[in-house]
Amino acid sequence: MMSKTGITAVLLLSSAFLGVTGCGGGGGGGGTEPAPPPTPVNAKPTVQAIADQALTIGNSVEVTVSVTDSDASDTHTLSASVSNEAAATVAVDGMVLTINALDSGVANVTVTATDNSGRDNDTSDPTTFDITVASESGWVRGLFEEASLFRNSCAVPRTGVDPATGLAYVDRLGATRDENNWLRSWSDHTYLWYAEIEDTDPDCCDTPTYFELMKTTQTTPSGADKDRFHFTMDTEEWNELSQSGVSAGYGARFAVLAPRPPRDIRVAYTQPDSPATHPEAAFVRGTKILAIDGVDAVHAPSRAEVDVLNAGLFPSELGEEHQFTVLDPGSDVQRTVTLRSASITSDPVQHVRTIDTDTGLVGYLLFLDHIATAEKRLVDSITELAEDDIEDLVLDIRYNGGGYTIIANQVAYMIAGASAAQGHVFSELRFNDKHTVFNPVTGEVLRPSLFRTSGVGLSVAQGEPLPTLDLDRVFVLTGPGTCSASEAIINGLRGIDVEVILIGETTCGKPHGFYPADNCGTTYFTVQFEIVNGAGFGDYAGGFTPDNAPSADGVAVAGCAVADDFDHAFGDTREARLNAALGYRSDSSCPEPPATGGNTVLATVDSLEGGLLRSKMHGLTIPQDVVAPSG
Repeated sequence: MMSKTGITAVLLLSSAFLGVTGCGGGGGGGGTEPAPPPTPVNAKPTVQAIADQALTIGNSVEVTVSVTDSDASDTHTLSASVSNEAAATVAVDGMVLTINALDSGVANVTVTATDNSGRDNDTSDPTTFDITVASESGWVRGLFEEASLFRNSCAVPRTGVDPATGLAYVDRLGATRDENNWLRSWSDHTYLWYAEIEDTDPDCCDTPTYFELMKTTQTTPSGADKDRFHFTMDTEEWNELSQSGVSAGYGARFAVLAPRPPRDIRVAYTQPDSPATHPEAAFVRGTKILAIDGVDAVHAPSRAEVDVLNAGLFPSELGEEHQFTVLDPGSDVQRTVTLRSASITSDPVQHVRTIDTDTGLVGYLLFLDHIATAEKRLVDSITELAEDDIEDLVLDIRYNGGGYTIIANQVAYMIAGASAAQGHVFSELRFNDKHTVFNPVTGEVLRPSLFRTSGVGLSVAQGEPLPTLDLDRVFVLTGPGTCSASEAIINGLRGIDVEVILIGETTCGKPHGFYPADNCGTTYFTVQFEIVNGAGFGDYAGGFTPDNAPSADGVAVAGCAVADDFDHAFGDTREARLNAALGYRSDSSCPEPPATGGNTVLATVDSLEGGLLRSKMHGLTIPQDVVAPSG
């Protein structure tokens, strides 16, 4: 390529030559003028590759940029743009970039060079490089390593043999930061709303606090938290509860009719052969709690007094003794009893009976928990009702907060029978948008779950045929404690057009579930999937609501809004909800709905905080798999 000085000289020479010819009187006719030389092209410079940069917040570095050009005399001007100026800034001084690391994150930098030599300057193709800015702990916002790198690295490793597996614990010595890093990566990989988690430095806080940060902060249109089902349990406690129904307590489950002073705390149900049902205590459904260890349970105003109530209602250790002042249903005489906490084995299916009505036999069963032992109890109970040749079933799940959805699947099949359900879809799991083909926890190909026609090995032999009732409708007694796997029964049956008639209150609204994941002795429950039925429906986050309720916020279902009744026992035909179900069965009529839609009952409560009884385990759902793996 010629220099720009050379180009100018040629042009001057050409002008001079033409001028001399013209002065000759117009001669030279017929001569051919020489063609002008081609315009030279200014070559495009090239910015050489720039290495990626890794910095810690607050640090800076200078990077010298190399530019090549076929015209060695050309000079150049650099330009640089940054994709994430919150993480880093880049200043240009000649051929030097000064990078300042501001906050954790990853930024992409684009660099170009432009000729400075005059006309027809050209700009290089862009060259890019990444800047990774880490905190002192090594955290980089938006950058996630595999959760397996941190799993079982514990601040306090467990030692000895894991009773759940019979093998030695695999925990190794680590730090709180490692446990938090596992939570962070696990949540980003599997959490249904992972994009709504605010990424936070794992070095910020203790692990329980960090887990609370690993969820969406968004709300539903009604203003409720979008994720109301984010909780943890001690792994040993969870294993005992989920597999055998064993937990520490009195064998009484409490419900709340009025959560603020003046409170109204009642016994919702009891477990057989427990301290609560011992003749000295004789707690029954509806027993009202007036005082605990001398503290007024109805009017206690202070946090300290509430703590006393908490300690009495929910003992944390075996052998704790607490004094209760109570009032029995239908009595006006108070009495005081002492309860001693013990290992309680849950009976998940109770009060199974056949009711003889003028229009045929009606079966009733109270189903309390989708735990492993429920499989056999349900099979035995359905067998008994089938042998009685019942014409209708009243399934009472008003206090059933969920559990294994494979059991919900079995319950629905046993109600509907083979002709309606076999070969049809009970449910389908849908994970976040990272996992549309494979289950992120099990690794299995995602496919719909058909109605289960046989035992799965929880407490009934795998492959053992299930009994059936072959019903085309079912009456379901519900309340706010009807959650998750219990709602899956309702939705699954509706998906194959079995008529579901709701008697009670709006269910809790949890079309979501999780795989319990153990790490370092804590089992974490983080929402990972939504559940839809065979018709593809799963939009019931507002719950299922009897269609005559005064304010039907959830999915309206045929039935009656009826307040909970603590004055009558389960299975008593005078009990308000069972009575309403029998009445509706007779003439499709409902009693007058309560003005407020019914008493607000927080079933399966586990703590009393700030004067409010709150639920710790409401809406528990364990996925389809018989052994729900944790990843």
